[in-house]
Amino acid sequence: MPDPLPETAVQAALSDLPGWSFQDHALHKTFEFADFKAAFAWMTAVAFEAESLGHHPAWHNVYKTVRVQLNTHDADNRVTALDVELAKKMDVLAG
Repeated sequence: MPDPLPETAVQAALSDLPGWSFQDHALHKTFEFADFKAAFAWMTAVAFEAESLGHHPAWHNVYKTVRVQLNTHDADNRVTALDVELAKKMDVLAG
């Protein structure tokens, strides 16, 4: 089971995660794409990364917008290193 990060570590990680915020014990970001196909293609690419990590996002997609929330259920719904790693992978895949 991954350990929750202290809030100071989460805040420090945010300096490498542009556009991400920390609220309600989770990392949050809204991604905007050119259209639905681009948003869905990104979600598909993220799904493969998430599966390889064994860590899956909570997200909501409407047309070209994807809202993401990352925290770890096995760590009492707190942010862990897995959430930070997945956030970084999402940013890379979003370009």
